Amino acid sequence: MTVHQSIEPASAQRGAYTFSETLVTLSDPSGQGAEYIRALRTHILAQHVEAGRRALAVCEASPKLGATFVATNLAVALAQAGVKTLLIDGNLRSPTLQHVIRPARELIGLRECLVTAAASPGDYVQEDVLPNLSVMFAGGVAPNAQELLARSSFEQMINNCLRDFTMTIIDTAPANSCADGLRIASVAGYSLIVSRRHKGVVSDVKTLVGQLRANHSTLVGTVMNEG
Repeated sequence: MTVHQSIEPASAQRGAYTFSETLVTLSDPSGQGAEYIRALRTHILAQHVEAGRRALAVCEASPKLGATFVATNLAVALAQAGVKTLLIDGNLRSPTLQHVIRPARELIGLRECLVTAAASPGDYVQEDVLPNLSVMFAGGVAPNAQELLARSSFEQMINNCLRDFTMTIIDTAPANSCADGLRIASVAGYSLIVSRRHKGVVSDVKTLVGQLRANHSTLVGTVMNEG
């Protein structure tokens, strides 16, 4: 599947959050990019959600191939279809979600949830960012990201999310820089690869496919970004 990505950033204000124009499902709902995202949503609903699968890690082989673009827009599109959705920024190396969905102030998130003993994940989730959409921000850079994600508390947190939400979408760090995304995909059980035409390297995608399978994550598809 090919998705056309908006290049020029801008923003729109809705309530307590400012939304980047790269969130095309809000900024340009009749445009081609949003239409491709809705086609992806249809595939995910039919092949994933309706089969009872409740989590999806969005992965990319190298930086700036569009994983955050797809993760954020897919989460919004699912919410627009009435699916109770949680979007998690799982990139604790270089968090980006706060640049797409911009809170009025810095918020705690995944990092704090994983370092706090007996944490309740709900305390770190921002509810009703949009109708049917809740968000867990990264909460900042974590120098020990791999160690935090390796903890059993991360698996417990995801299990709680699967109980509370119909669909949980997790944005991840590029696979060529660290193993964080592979760990997240393993816990989620299912993964989606994002690449970009003329920038993503086919051999890198093939390597990532093999790594995901080796980590027992079922690949549900590959998305090709334009631009």
